[in-house]
Amino acid sequence: MTAPGSQLAAPARDMGAGPARSRHRGAALTLVVLTPLIAELALGSTPIRMAWLVLLWVPIYGAGVLLIRELVVRRHRGWPSILLLAVCYELLEDGLGLQALTSPHLYGAADWGARILGFNLPYWFANTAYHAVFTVAIPIVLTDMLFPAYRRRTYVGRFGLGVTAVVMMFGVLLLRVSVPPVEDPGYQAPLPFVAGCLAVILLLGVLALTVVPVPRVQATDARVPRPAVLFLGAALATLVFFALTFPMFGAAQPAFTRGMLVVVPLLVAAAGIAWGYRVLSRLTRSARWSERHTLALIGGALVAHSVGGLVIMAHTRVDRVGLVLIIALTLIGLRLLDRRVRGDSWAGER
Repeated sequence: MTAPGSQLAAPARDMGAGPARSRHRGAALTLVVLTPLIAELALGSTPIRMAWLVLLWVPIYGAGVLLIRELVVRRHRGWPSILLLAVCYELLEDGLGLQALTSPHLYGAADWGARILGFNLPYWFANTAYHAVFTVAIPIVLTDMLFPAYRRRTYVGRFGLGVTAVVMMFGVLLLRVSVPPVEDPGYQAPLPFVAGCLAVILLLGVLALTVVPVPRVQATDARVPRPAVLFLGAALATLVFFALTFPMFGAAQPAFTRGMLVVVPLLVAAAGIAWGYRVLSRLTRSARWSERHTLALIGGALVAHSVGGLVIMAHTRVDRVGLVLIIALTLIGLRLLDRRVRGDSWAGER
C-alpha cells in the first residue's frame, strides 16, 4: 500500500500536470463548493440562518483556491508554494476586498491590539493562518481524496484557468461592493496600502511559482501515531490556535491580552505552527503513513474548528444549533470517507 497521505507535506509527488483528457470538471466543482462551506459555513462566520450568503463567497473562495491548485500543478510545485499563495489569498480577501486589514471599524479588527501604522496585525496573522489551513489546504486535500485518480492532474484547461482567474477577481470586487459599504460605510483603504498589497501579492506569487523549490522527499520507515491520536491531536492544536489568536468570551483581544501584549500569544502560535509543520512533514514521509492518517488529521481539525466557531462566532441559539448539526454532518461525512479509504486500501493490498 502506498502512502498517499504524504501529499500533505509534499504534493509534488502527487500533483503533476496531466494530458488534456485527464481534466475533471467534477473535481473542480467539488473544490469550488467545498471551500466556502468549510471556511465560512462550518466555522459559523457565515451563520446557518444566513447560509445563502455562501453563494456570494463562491467566486473569491472557490475560484481562488482552484486557481491556487491549478497554478501549483502546472508549475510542478509543492506545499510550500501552496501555502505562500495562501498568504496572497488573504491579502486579496481581507486587504483589498473587505479592507479589514486597515479598517478601524470592520469586524472590530482594530480592537485586537497591535494596530501598527494603521495595520491590524493580529487580525492579519489569525486569518492568514486560518485561510492557509481551512480555506486552502484542507479543501484541496479532501478533493484529492475524493478524486484520487486526478490527484496528479489539472482539473481545468487553459481556458478554464483564465475563467477561474477572472471569476476570482470578480469575487474580490463583489466583496468590496457588498460588505464594506454596509459594515464600514465611507471607509477606503489608503492608496499606498492597496499598491503595497498588489506588489506583495505579485512578488509572493512569482516566488511561489518560480523560486520556491519543490521539497525533496525521502521515504522513511518511521512509526506514525494511530489515526485516533492524530484526530485528537489535530483537534487540540486547532482549539489552542483559536485560543491564542482569536478574541473569545467577550474579550476584545486574543488570549485576554491588552495592547501590545497580544504579540506574545501570536509568537507562541507562530512557533507552534512552525513546529507542527515540521512534525507533519516528517511523519508524512513515512511509508507507514496512509490516507486514513491524513483523513484523521483533517477530521480532527474540521470538528474542532466548528467547535471553536461555537465559542467565537455563534451569537444566537439558531447559530449554535446550526453548528452542532454541521459537526454531526462532518462526522458522518468523515466516517463515510474513511470507509471508502479503507476499502481502497484493502483492494490495493490484495
